[in-house]
Amino acid sequence: VQLQASGGGLVQAGASLRLACTASGRIPSIYYMGWFRQAPGKEREFVAAAGWSAGVPYYADSVKGRFTISRENAKNTVYLLMNSLKPEDTADYYCATAQNGRRWAGRDETDEYDYWGQGTLVTVSS
Repeated sequence: VQLQASGGGLVQAGASLRLACTASGRIPSIYYMGWFRQAPGKEREFVAAAGWSAGVPYYADSVKGRFTISRENAKNTVYLLMNSLKPEDTADYYCATAQNGRRWAGRDETDEYDYWGQGTLVTVSS
C-alpha cells in the first residue's frame, strides 16, 4: 500500500484545515487507517482512526470535538478535518494503514500500522 498525504499549511489559531490521505496498491487488505502527528522533539502521537469500510471513528482526547476523520472509498481517500486549530496542534501529520489481521484495539499504537505516508506539515500560529 502506498499512501500520499496532503493538505498541510500555515494557518492562524482558530482556523481550519483538511488533510487528505490517498491510498493505492493493496486496497482490499486495508482494515483501518489512522492519523498520527509528531511535533519537533516529541514522540509520534495518535490523532484519529477509522475503519476502512465501516465502524465508529476513534479520537485522541486532545482533538475530540475539533477533528473529524472521514473516508471517501470511491477515491480511496481518508480525510482529517481539523477545526479550531491551536498552536499546540503544530506538527507533521502522518497517515497510516493497518492491514487485515491487525487489532482494532491497537488503533492508537504506531506498532499496529503497516504502511505510512510521508508527513504533511501543519503550522498554527498564535
